[in-house]
Amino acid sequence: MIDLYYWPTPNGHKITLFLEEAGLPYTIKPVDIGKGEQFDPAFLAISPNNRMPAIVDRAPADGGAPISMFESGSILLYLANKTKRFIPEDIRGRITVNNWLFWQMAGLGPMTGQYGHFTVYAPEPVPYAIERYTREAQRLLGVLDRRLQGRAFIAGDDYTIADMACYPWINPYTKAPLDLTLFPEVRRWHAAIAARPATQRAYARGDEVRPPTDAPMSEAEKRVLFGQGAVR
Repeated sequence: MIDLYYWPTPNGHKITLFLEEAGLPYTIKPVDIGKGEQFDPAFLAISPNNRMPAIVDRAPADGGAPISMFESGSILLYLANKTKRFIPEDIRGRITVNNWLFWQMAGLGPMTGQYGHFTVYAPEPVPYAIERYTREAQRLLGVLDRRLQGRAFIAGDDYTIADMACYPWINPYTKAPLDLTLFPEVRRWHAAIAARPATQRAYARGDEVRPPTDAPMSEAEKRVLFGQGAVR
């Protein structure tokens, strides 16, 4: 039913988390971003921003032609609305989930991503950038920690797409882990999601696509991932 164009990155994991929780049938179409497969014309027809994940729903609710989508937050919203799962039915609950979904898309993901870039992948240390993004990542962790006080999950008692969006962005860089000592609620919440069988299945799919390795990113891969400008 769902073709998932995927590579095991935090944004890719968001979608397998949903699909495994919902039990939707899906087929993974690997997009090796280190090899530049995200620039293949067939993939660009689905995801013009040359980023994965993307999906093609071959059985949309209206019974029409397949629907293609890109951007992980948009995909999560689409799948939640399609299945009527992992998003509240009432308007106030939906607003809460949407707020935190977009918080992740605009803040936690980009800022943690920049932290990872300058601490793990930059060719030479840039102290200002490292300090700037470390502090911002910690600030966002503090925001999330305060939100989780007295709540099992971000939106309340129920696990939602807001949790699926945020979870993969908590310490995704094993070579440069952030200190979570000051964020007990984040640690408790993160451990609870990690223990879910669907989470374990989702991350196992990533290991199938790209077996775990300690090998550093090659210079060729860095050029593909970080060297693109307006014209490739």
